[in-house]
Amino acid sequence: MGLTLIRKSAGRAPKKNPKIALVLAGGAVTGGAFKVGGVAALEDYLVDRGLCDLDVYVGLSAGALLAVPLAGGIRPDEMMRVLEGTSEEFDQLRPTDFYSPNVSEFARRPFQYAQDVLSYLPRIGQEFLRGLPGLPGAAGASFQRFLRDSSYANFEALVTRLIEHTAPTRSLPAPTDYIPTGMFDNSSLERWLRQNLDRLSMPNDFGAFQRKRGIELYLSACNLDTAERVVFGGDEVNELTIAQAVQASTALPLFYKPARLNGVDYVDGGVRHTANIDVAIEKGADLIICYNPFRPFVNDVDRASAASGSRSGKHLADRGAKIVANQVFRTLLHSRLELGIQRYLADESFQGDIVLLEPHEQDLDFFAMNPLAFWRRSEAMQRGFESVHEAIAGRFDELAEVLGKCGLEMSREAANRRASRRRDEHGWPSPAIPRGESQGTGNLRAVAS
Repeated sequence: MGLTLIRKSAGRAPKKNPKIALVLAGGAVTGGAFKVGGVAALEDYLVDRGLCDLDVYVGLSAGALLAVPLAGGIRPDEMMRVLEGTSEEFDQLRPTDFYSPNVSEFARRPFQYAQDVLSYLPRIGQEFLRGLPGLPGAAGASFQRFLRDSSYANFEALVTRLIEHTAPTRSLPAPTDYIPTGMFDNSSLERWLRQNLDRLSMPNDFGAFQRKRGIELYLSACNLDTAERVVFGGDEVNELTIAQAVQASTALPLFYKPARLNGVDYVDGGVRHTANIDVAIEKGADLIICYNPFRPFVNDVDRASAASGSRSGKHLADRGAKIVANQVFRTLLHSRLELGIQRYLADESFQGDIVLLEPHEQDLDFFAMNPLAFWRRSEAMQRGFESVHEAIAGRFDELAEVLGKCGLEMSREAANRRASRRRDEHGWPSPAIPRGESQGTGNLRAVAS
């Protein structure tokens, strides 16, 4: 597990009534399930205050779908039951909620293409006939030059003039303009969340939600037409309901069609930002716990080759295009996050701390897991749970000091008891390696301003 600690409050006395924020990045299905297991493990270490009792919640994409229940008081262990279908508080997130076909576009767009092509063909003949009388005047000079000198340049000029004069003013409809904008429609996710909020008697309005819970909730998406980030919240853009904001934030391009809400097309919040740590900073957070499940894999080719005695098949490219695309996608997201971290370090107005949780950089099994594989959510959840337990156990004292300054007390004993009960509940085996012993000294980086 990667655990990065940015300490800018070092040497400063603990603040009175510190503001604590939980920032949840994207991750699709398996990354979202990985986060559910991870936040459950983090809460195992906390005493007297859990992850539903913080001050600010910021989410995008899959992180938005998780941030809302947490902000609404649904504890991480209950969210684990939601994924497994055993929760009595929240309806299970079913495959039909996630994979809802984009029927309307798949039915409408081919018909529209055929209709536009059929209406185009008669107009070609009409425009060609209208242009014939003026053809001698338009191309006469080019034709005479070609007769005098039949070079390729003069021939090309003649053909160009003929085409310009007789070509239709309208272009032939391109088939690519009629491809559906996404395979699935995530309005089913909006419906699932809206029904569950209603089931809990929880407001679906940002202002009312925040007043009832006494917290701040912010979700982000990307406006497709302007390419700008949109932050939804009680004191931000609040023209959408919470469930609609989640729909906007989770509209993963090409997988889901853009979410058109109140006349605006939104796509996944991860298109614009990897996480929204800056939102938590702007809202005055003193401690920010950020969970990012997408991280590039560090492939140690030399070590793998030494173990096998051959370099064949040890490069990521040898595993095919899917792995290459996965690595590139994660690298782009992670590079943006790293640039953001450097900016927060240089920001003198921010004197708080950031705890960044990520998968271990050499977790090949999780890296190779299809982010959209709904059927692997339980496996991803277990991996997230165990990896966070290992990471915190390996750097307990440093993390306890940081969290303790903001009133979050930690306990090894409580964590071990809770983890044991949780494994029994879910039927998970105990880890083969004692927690904390498998982590090297570089998994937590302390950075001071």
